[in-house]
Order: sequence, then structure tokens, then C-alpha cells
Amino acid sequence: MSILLIIIVVAAIILGVTDIRRNLITKPVFQVFKKILPPMSSTEREAMEAGSIWWEGELFRGKPDWDTLHGYAKPALSDEEQSFMDNQVETLLAMLDDYKIVHEQKDLPKEVWDYLRKEGFFAMIIPKSFGGKEFSAIANSTIVSRISTRSLSAAVTVMVPNSLGPGELLLHYGTQQQKDYWLPRLSDGTDVPCFALTGPEAGSDAGAIPDEGIVCKGMHDGKEVLGLKLTWDKRYITLAPVATVLGLAFKMYDPEGLLGDQKELGITCALIPVDHPGVETGERHFPVAMAFMNGTTRGKEVFIPLDWIIGGPDFAGRGWRMLVECLSAGRGISLPALATANAQLCARTTGAYSVARKQFGLSIGKFEGVQEAMGRIGGLTYTLEAMRTMTAGAIDLGESPSVVTAIAKYHMTEMSREVINDAMDIHAGKGVQLGPKNYLGHQYFGTPVAITVEGANILTRNLMIFGQGATRCHPYVFAEMEAAANEDAEQGLKDFDGLLIKHVGFAAGNFFGSLWQGLTAGRFASAPVSGETATYYKQLSRMSRGLALCSDFSMLILGGDLKRKEMISARLGDVLSQLYIASAVLKRYESDGRQVADLPFVHYSMQRCLYKIGHAFDGFFQNFPNRLVANVVKRVVFPWGIHYQMPQDDVTQHVSDSLMQPGVMRDRLTHLCYIGDKEDDPVGIVERAFIAMHDVVPIEKKLLKAQKDGKLARKLPFDKMLDAALEQEIISQHEAGQLKRTDTLRRNALSVDDFQPGELENLGKKSQSTKKKSVA
Repeated sequence: MSILLIIIVVAAIILGVTDIRRNLITKPVFQVFKKILPPMSSTEREAMEAGSIWWEGELFRGKPDWDTLHGYAKPALSDEEQSFMDNQVETLLAMLDDYKIVHEQKDLPKEVWDYLRKEGFFAMIIPKSFGGKEFSAIANSTIVSRISTRSLSAAVTVMVPNSLGPGELLLHYGTQQQKDYWLPRLSDGTDVPCFALTGPEAGSDAGAIPDEGIVCKGMHDGKEVLGLKLTWDKRYITLAPVATVLGLAFKMYDPEGLLGDQKELGITCALIPVDHPGVETGERHFPVAMAFMNGTTRGKEVFIPLDWIIGGPDFAGRGWRMLVECLSAGRGISLPALATANAQLCARTTGAYSVARKQFGLSIGKFEGVQEAMGRIGGLTYTLEAMRTMTAGAIDLGESPSVVTAIAKYHMTEMSREVINDAMDIHAGKGVQLGPKNYLGHQYFGTPVAITVEGANILTRNLMIFGQGATRCHPYVFAEMEAAANEDAEQGLKDFDGLLIKHVGFAAGNFFGSLWQGLTAGRFASAPVSGETATYYKQLSRMSRGLALCSDFSMLILGGDLKRKEMISARLGDVLSQLYIASAVLKRYESDGRQVADLPFVHYSMQRCLYKIGHAFDGFFQNFPNRLVANVVKRVVFPWGIHYQMPQDDVTQHVSDSLMQPGVMRDRLTHLCYIGDKEDDPVGIVERAFIAMHDVVPIEKKLLKAQKDGKLARKLPFDKMLDAALEQEIISQHEAGQLKRTDTLRRNALSVDDFQPGELENLGKKSQSTKKKSVA
């Protein structure tokens, strides 16, 4: 007992007396920390410091405050934004013929371009004081989503000026003079912008761009001024072939010291009129057969004045941080909008098609193999809308959450890819044969675009989500890194000492918290709600603890090697991502008023998220280099094993059935999907057949009963069966007519386009008349 008391007293002295603690504990740890500290370049530091930490910080720290999540306001359109949706957007959609745009015109028609300019579609993010719409992020997202269900090419055209580009960069960083000149011109469509970042040797690694601007003197407007001699070669630049103003990212150098002692100033952004001497644009790429404008821009030793730098000369070398912060718009608004639109279109049409298409006398939606795929489509569609609204809502709250938007970009585009693949499998030949009646083909073609842009998905998952999240979201690591990097060693040690004590307490809390929740399977964790979703809050809290614990051990054991262990860090990123996705689903369920009809979708989404969390943890434990640590931590987090499972069949079937039943739930799930009222609208065709088939169900039941009773033969051709049913007065003339009209609609919904000999070869010629007939 006395020995234990002595140990306690000694420990208290060591930990409690600052000088002793610093010399015996903090100083050695500090030296080790500096050795294992991952080297951080200036661009990495700027990326780490850019943006803000939002809900992901709660998830990463092991104790998410669910009341905070519920307290976020539900994003909603203003009256003005809703009016724009109901009028200008609907007018635009009626003007679009996506088949002609993609296969015949290879461009939006002139009247569409004019309408987009006139009605301010390119000015949604620009303040009203400059002639713009000043719409919210949720409005921007909703408008792009709605357009995308009609035409992906049109949606991308609208999306880009309202995403990463001159407009947003000017808003945040432009000088007043730059704003006063450019923003009104962008608002009224006088100028069409593009932004050039990617080049042949620099894609996702934007810090490697070879394009350069050399500070020098030159002539501009008849005067000698200080400026830049720019040389660049860019590709994959959306709107470049039609742009009138070019945003350009380049590395800035001052070899003669005209601006000061710094020779390499870093990445810089400038705004250049396309008609400026030496600027080359106009060449087009052909991105997966889509018709949106995309191409190249080049320039060799093009002189511009320093005033053309976005933000003016004071923002020289600050372009990387500008870009990282503004990328949140593309990752958090535009690409999630495209992914959600794709899913809602697939859910609406695949549910309808699965009723209309019959095999062996049954609608194919009755077969369990189809139901499994339909369940994925429905569950992921619900999830995607939850993520879209929550992420856009964060931006409307004034946040710029770089980790959250990276999660949204990667996982939403990947979920969208799953959905379109399942939809294509169910549609089979109907989805494969291109033509005016095909509503899936262009979405399928366009899926790799979203996967690729704004940081390729492989990079986003393996380097960004956890790479930034571990440092930014952790309550102490980034501050510890700054302390270790402090040139004043004594002050750095002092700062580190205070952080270390807090970090140890944080880690100990997560260790014992994870052990308790693991042993009790999270049953005693608190939940902010009761009912069927309470268990999900408890499990997410448990997994949040586990993530915090595994992250600390990973950074402690692997140090600087962690960012090179991409498969390890990506799995931890997957855990963080699924925690965020699950949070968005629960938030949507609460914000929508806990609709009973939503529960199958909530169960599907949550069970899938938990399964993926368990799968990611399992891969982490199996592959962590230090086997002793891996086994110990696994026993702490999952003492009884990992038992999360994918949704049960009954949940999957409930979701599938909801897609094949007309009503409020289906309408809410796919509220962004455009259904044209024109006779030849492809989505309208399958939708009308679907509704008609449900309307005749009572009549079909009469025929089935008659067959069971032996009054009608079971395998009569359709027309002969109707004649026999009329003759025996099983159905009325009106009912027979209704069945015939429904069957005509059904066959039209199943039909695909075929072309006359030579017609496809001449499809691009406007003079060629295209005569098509539909075949079942």
C-alpha cells in the first residue's frame, strides 16, 4: 500500500510540477514528435489552413453532439428562388432536347445560350448589387440538379460559372475595381468565364503546374508598366472554347527582384480577356460524347499588367489558398447536385420501367434479383438527397468545410455510379440503345466526368479526406504541429507542453470510452431521440470513439509515414465519411418530420453505412503494420467482433416496392426529376405508362379471377383475351378500351429507336431529316 502511495505521489509531482514535467516527459516527447512529424510543404500548409471545420470535427473527436446536428436549420428556397425554379428553370427545360444537343448540334442551341444569359443563369452566385441573383447554395444546387435530370450538358454549362471560376474568386478576393468592372458583365452575360487550372502535366496535383508568370516591365495601353510575362498550356477547361474572359492559375516568379527579395512567389490567379494578344482558345475536347463546351487554352510570353492578378498585386502568390477555399463550391454544390439528379432520374424511371417491363407474365420488379438492385437505387437516392441538402446547407451557414466537401464529392459521385449501373442493368437493351427515347444513356456517359473533375476520386479518397481530416479535425494535432515548427524552440516547447497534457487526456478518454462502448455494444450510449432510429445514434457515437482512438494510434505509430500509407489512411477516411453520410440521413429524417414512409429508406441507408464502417475498420486492423497495436485496438473497439451487416432482404424489398408505387413517397424521393408533358418526352412516356398500369390493376384482377375460375384461358393473346372477357361480360367496353390504351402506352415505354440505313452516318448534318420509328 505504501509503495502504491509513493508511486502516486511521484507521478503527481512529475505531472503536476511544470518544470519537472517538461524536462522528464514533454521535452523527450517533443523531440520524438518533431522526428515523426510529416514534412509539410507550403501548399500543404495552405490546404490545411484553408476552409473551416464543421460537423466533421464533432465526428472525428469521438463525442458528437447530436443536438448540434439537429440544430442546423433545414435548407429551404426563398420565395424568389422558388419562383425562379417554377418559371425560368421550367421554361429552360422545355427548350432542351438533349438528344439533338448531344448527337446533332454538339452544342446548346443559340436560343438556349441567349436565354441562359438573359435570365441570369450564369449569375446565381453574384450579388444583386452587381446585377446577379445572389441565390443561396441550396438554390444553386437545386437548380443544377433539376436541369441535370433533363440535360447533363446544359447542367454543366450552368454549373461552371457558378462554381470554381472568375465569379467566385472575384467575390472573395477581387479588388473593388475588378468587381465593379467584371461582375456586372458576368451577370448580364456580356462575358462568359472559364477557369484554367489543369494542364498536361498537372491534374489533381495542382501544385505541380509548370505554367509560369515572370515579373517584368512591358507595354500596356501605350505605357510601360510592371507586369507579368505569362506562358501556359491548359486542357480540360470547361467553357474555354466560348469564354470571353479567362481565369488563369500559374506559378509566379520575380527573378530580378522587382517586387522584393522573394524570387518564387507561388501560385497566383489572374483574369485575362480572351481577346488579349497572345491568348489562344477555341479548340474543343469531346468529353465522353457530351456536348458541353470543354477545351484548351495556351499562351506564350503573354504580357499582362500586375493589376490583372485577382486581388491585385497584394494577392501575388496566394492563389493556392484561394483555390482550395473556393473548391468547396464545386465539391459541395455542383458535383453533389449532378450525382443526386442522376439518382433521382434513375429511381423514377427504373421504378416505372420495372412495372412496365414483363417477363414470364410478371413485371420484372416482382423478381427478387431486380428488387435487390432497385433497393440499392432507392436507398442511395434517399442518401444522396440527404447529403446534398446538408452539405449545401453548411455552405449557406457560412462554412467552407473542405473535408466535408471532399467527402461529398467522392462518395456522392461513387454512389451515383452505383445507381446508374444498377439502372442500366435493369433497363438492359432499353438503356443501351441510344436515341430520343433513351433517358439513361447520356447520364451513363457523363458519370466519369463527375468522378474525374475537382480532384480525381482516387486522390480525394486516398489523400484528401483523412489526410486533411486527421490534422484539421483533431483538437490538438495541428496545434502541436505548429508548436513543433515554431522557430522559437522555447516557446514551441511551452505550447507543446500544454497541448500534450490535453492530448493525453483526450486519448485516454477515447481508449476507455471505446472499451466501455465495445463491451456493452453501445447499448448505454445516449441518443437524442427515441424510436427506431435511436440505436443508430448510439452506434455512430461508438464508431466515432473508435475512429478517434485509431487515428491517434495511427499518427503515433506511423508519424510522417501515414500519408504514404494511403490504403491505411483511406480506410480511416472511409469511417469518417460514413459517419458523415449517416449523420446526413438522420438529419434529413428529423428535418422532414420523421415520416413513417421514410423508415425503410433510413434503415437501408443506416445499415449500409454501419456495414461499410465495419468493413473499413476490419481492413484497417488487418493491414496496420504494427500487429500488436492493431490487435489491441481491435479488441478495445470490437471486443466481440464486427457484426454490422448490409440491409436485410425485407428492408430492401420495402424500398424497391416504394419505387414501384405511385404516391407521395415516390414523388418526394424524386422531386427534382423533370417529367415533360410533351408526347415525345422520354421520361414522360415511361411515367404515363406506369400510371396507366396502376390505374387498370382493378380491371386486371377481374381477368385474373376469371382465369382462376376457368372462365378465361390463361395463355390467350392479349386481344383475344379481351374479346373473350367482353363476350362473357367479365369487363365492360370502357374497361376494355382502358386496357388497350394502357397496353399501347406500355409498349411505347418499352420501345427503343432504330434508324434508316445511312441515317446515323449523316446524323450530324442539319439538312438530314431523321425519320425514326419505334420498335418494341
